[in-house]
Amino acid sequence: MKKERQIKTALITGITGSGGSYLADYIIESHGSVKVHGISRWHSTTSERNLEKVAGRVEVHECDLTDFSSVLSVLQKVKPDTVFHLASHANVRASFINPLSVVQNNIMGTANLLEAIRLAGLDPVIQLCSTSEVYGQVFPDEVPIKETQPFRPSSPYAVSKATQDLLGFSYFRSYGMKIIRTRMFAYLNPRRSDLFATSFARQVALIEAGMQKELLHGNLDSIRTLIDVRDAMKAYWLAALHCEPGEAYNIGGSFTISVGEFLELLRKRAKVKIPVRLDERLLRPADVTLQLPDISKFVKATGWKAEHDASGSIDFLLDYWRERIRKDRA
Repeated sequence: MKKERQIKTALITGITGSGGSYLADYIIESHGSVKVHGISRWHSTTSERNLEKVAGRVEVHECDLTDFSSVLSVLQKVKPDTVFHLASHANVRASFINPLSVVQNNIMGTANLLEAIRLAGLDPVIQLCSTSEVYGQVFPDEVPIKETQPFRPSSPYAVSKATQDLLGFSYFRSYGMKIIRTRMFAYLNPRRSDLFATSFARQVALIEAGMQKELLHGNLDSIRTLIDVRDAMKAYWLAALHCEPGEAYNIGGSFTISVGEFLELLRKRAKVKIPVRLDERLLRPADVTLQLPDISKFVKATGWKAEHDASGSIDFLLDYWRERIRKDRA
């Protein structure tokens, strides 16, 4: 493994979001000498809750990535040596309802960020967060999925992320920018309620609290390999330190399970009986049902390994929502 890079000033786009806030938590708690800045949409309402653990220790800049002038202004002020680009409209199902908004935000936001970095004359390492959704529906003989797997995006969101991914490669090739693309597979993230696992945990906690009668679900047959969000954010940090610009890296866990099996694990942990019902409104027009990653390239480059086991991650998810609902009721 090559000598790692040094990070002194990090800029996290989407810092008030579910992933960006956990990345801020990780950097502040594990690498306290790093100056952490973040970009948050000027109308974001999640900053206070998601950043409460690191309040006062990160500097958040109001900025909309689709507004080029505000992006350029922040970059000229912060002058980061590392950029973690997490900002995105990331709800897959909602992208079928609002496709143009998702495509416009994700593609132009990324294009503005890369172009502003270039025109500002900066030369940071850029960790561009892509997703396994770019691979779309794969065939059984194509798993585990390697980075060479063709893109077959199945949703407007996936199309926007595939374009982000390709923009990153284009700016590396055309301008020599140090862009590292990471393709994250499914993760357990308590702060992101649109993910199936988080939605299930939230509903279990609501039913336990007597605030909901039954748990609603969509497709239970999809198979996912899950990673704890805390392990995922450490992986992003290691990618920025060790991975090669111009390359793409799959990141994912080793806990493979169907959505339905995951639901049953939560029901077994529940303090009361959890009735369930299919809600057809939660079904996607086109689903991605087989996402099993080959992460050997990333592990070889970084030495990364997961620190949280499946049982602990599920408890972490459920306990978060029990506590949050308790606080909200109080």
